[in-house]
Amino acid sequence: MRILLASSTGGHLGQLEALRPWWSEHERHWITFDKPDARSMLVGEQITWAYHPTTRNIPNLIRNFGVAWKALRGFRPEVVVSTGAAVAVPVFYLARLMGIRTVYVEVYDRIDTPTLTGRLCRPVSDLFLVQWDEQLKLYPNATLIGQLL
Repeated sequence: MRILLASSTGGHLGQLEALRPWWSEHERHWITFDKPDARSMLVGEQITWAYHPTTRNIPNLIRNFGVAWKALRGFRPEVVVSTGAAVAVPVFYLARLMGIRTVYVEVYDRIDTPTLTGRLCRPVSDLFLVQWDEQLKLYPNATLIGQLL
């Protein structure tokens, strides 16, 4: 399987790292930020660097649509997986337009309110996963997978 993994650095990337036993068995490509933690964690991986900051930054959102387009067209994944944050939005919307399946994992540290990225990506997610029972109240019909970290 060909997997595109898209996330911000820090905890978002750490949560995708926790899925290594699954993704390590597949051909993969990453979209994330060019930051020290990503460089050290993803040694030897295929990476496309996204623009940051992304939080409510419209110019970088637009730039990241271009980044996502190139990565999706060049790598041609069968599925896109993300834990957020905003870098996931252009990837998920373009993947949906291209008929590529999407899986979103809501972060573990938000149990009282939904994240902005979760709200934006949910409509174009083929599978929406949560890590806490409490998150099921925020996202009815999501699938509970338990904590990644």
